[in-house]
This record gives sequence, structure tokens and C-alpha cells, in this order.
Amino acid sequence: MSLKQTIQKNLTEAQKASNESVVETLRMLLAVINSKEKEKRYNFTKSRLDRGSTTESGEKPEATEQDLVKESELTEEQIIESVSSEIKKRKDAIVLYEKGERPELAQKEKQEIEILKKYLPEQLSEEELKKLVKESVEKTGAKEMKDMGKVMSDLNPKIKGKADGGEVSRMVKDILGTK
Repeated sequence: MSLKQTIQKNLTEAQKASNESVVETLRMLLAVINSKEKEKRYNFTKSRLDRGSTTESGEKPEATEQDLVKESELTEEQIIESVSSEIKKRKDAIVLYEKGERPELAQKEKQEIEILKKYLPEQLSEEELKKLVKESVEKTGAKEMKDMGKVMSDLNPKIKGKADGGEVSRMVKDILGTK
């Protein structure tokens, strides 16, 4: 079962259980996923038309419905990116709500984060993350802060969806700052 199907199944279960906060959060997540799929479908269709390919009779070939559906579906990695992006938005909102002295709204965002985290791969522990950061620093030969970009570009494929980017950035800065 794909991640999108799991989300849809969990949405149905939450609706049956009348769990409004879960229903609201999962509907929002599915809306984001569907929006990205529509954008991908549009870009696929547009690229086919832009290429100007024609059939033997000089007509533009129509993509079959199956082609469009297949090409527009998000990969598991893209769905995980969407979930991570939504979590990041909520973390940013929490900071703003707390500054604006709206703890009830900040709490709602925290609940949504907990719901969304269920759809991310298992997060790396701090020790595992530190080990990966040190390996990347050694591999890239980074010695000072200006080499941070090299370290981050080496690290990103390894940690995608498994660690918070801000936390990784802080660790890299700590390690490069002590060298």
C-alpha cells in the first residue's frame, strides 16, 4: 500500500471515529498532495504539447488517461517531502503564535505536527545524525564555515526526510566552528 493510500485509509478511519483534528489534518495533507499531482500532470501535458510531436497524419498525439495518471502520481519520496514541508510550516506558525501570545493556536499546530509525523520515515537519533555529519565533514575535507555548503550537499541525500534540516545545519556549524 502506497503512502498516499495509507493516508486516505487513515482519513476514512478518522472520519468513522469522528476524530475531527485528524480528519482536518489529513484532508489538508491530501489536498497538498493532490495539488502537486495536478501541477505535475499539467507540466507533463504541457511538455508533450511543447515538444510538438505529431502522428503520421500530422495530429498531436493525446496522452492516454493511464499515461497521465501514471506520470502525475507523486513518488513516495515526493509525498514525504510534502509531509516534511507541512511540518515545517507548522513549526514556523508555532513560533509566530507564541510570539503573538496565542497558545491555543500553537497547541493546535503541535497536534497537527504529531499527526503528520506518523507519515515520515523513522527519524535519525542525535547520535546517528552526529555520526553522519562527522563522516560528511571528513569526506568533503571541510575545515571552516565556508565549506558548509559542501557538507550539506553531501549530507542531504542521506538524511532526506529523516532529520530536521535546521538541526542538521546547527550540528554542521558546531563541528565546523570547533575546527
